[in-house]
Amino acid sequence: MRQNMKNDKSAILLIYTGGTIGMKEDSSIQALRPFNFSQILEEVPELGKFAYRIDSYTFDPLIDSSDVEPSLWLELVGLIEDRYDEYDGFVILHGTDTMAYSASALSFMIEGLTKPVIFTGSQLPIGVPRTDGKENLISSVEIAAAKDADGHAIVPEVCICFDNVLMRGNRASKINSDNFRAFRSPNCPPLAEAGISIRYNTLNIRKPESWDTKPIFHKNLDTRVSILKMHPGITPQIVRTILCGNDTRAVIIETYGAGNAPSKEWFIEIVREASSMGKILLNVTQCLAGSVNMDIYATGKCLKEAGVTSGYDSTTESALGKLFYLLGQSNDPEAVKSYMESDLRGEISK
Repeated sequence: MRQNMKNDKSAILLIYTGGTIGMKEDSSIQALRPFNFSQILEEVPELGKFAYRIDSYTFDPLIDSSDVEPSLWLELVGLIEDRYDEYDGFVILHGTDTMAYSASALSFMIEGLTKPVIFTGSQLPIGVPRTDGKENLISSVEIAAAKDADGHAIVPEVCICFDNVLMRGNRASKINSDNFRAFRSPNCPPLAEAGISIRYNTLNIRKPESWDTKPIFHKNLDTRVSILKMHPGITPQIVRTILCGNDTRAVIIETYGAGNAPSKEWFIEIVREASSMGKILLNVTQCLAGSVNMDIYATGKCLKEAGVTSGYDSTTESALGKLFYLLGQSNDPEAVKSYMESDLRGEISK
């Protein structure tokens, strides 16, 4: 589907949280510093060619991507909720290191989204000659403003826009630290691709049940989740500490291949012990692409019988955000497990 150009009255809120994209060189100190996003048209004059109203909001203090915490997600959700009726779309400028975590979390925290929430950033500051930031920003703004013939948002989802590709936010992962194509979404096709024109893959884009109902903004998160990455030589002490910790309600187990883990009896016993304590144990694969299937191999079947829940083709970032959200909604482990195996926001293929 080609972009509809009837967006002359669109209003976009540009939210700068921090990150590389918002930097420019200060010649007085010979160093990079954040620029004033209220003057965004001076830095990216190409945006002025769109007939949109573009307002900006800058977090103070700015947040380095490595310092992102759930408190930032709560602030972002609160800001979008407060301004939801004022704007047709939201573009969030964010550091790349934790962008996939933030996009995943917001996809679950906003239920019934009817407008685009587009995360973007850059590998090089917007103030340097070879920056990828301008193109990422321009494409994100154009997509956030895009409407169909009925005046509805073409992409009413939380997304990541990077290097001419629009990805569902809870399906993307950062896979490269020094290439402009920093993100991939191997288990979900792109929602749009920007070339000479922006082509929307309409069949892959999720639509709300109702365009007239305001979303539900969920702000209760429970972050008592740990991640256990399986590796050769892992010890019983490490596994027990992570799976059976008193302050942990859920553990994401990053397994091998299609969901396999050691077949040693001590490992299965600890898994059974953690499950009997009411811990939610979620199986996701370490592979960049593919899905967990605990019915193929004996080791996977042992995990399933011991009480481990399948994460199917969830990314770790998505699984974390989904657990934070669901644990904040329910104290019932079985209910959370059931929802973890359900597709809530397009995060798994079922």
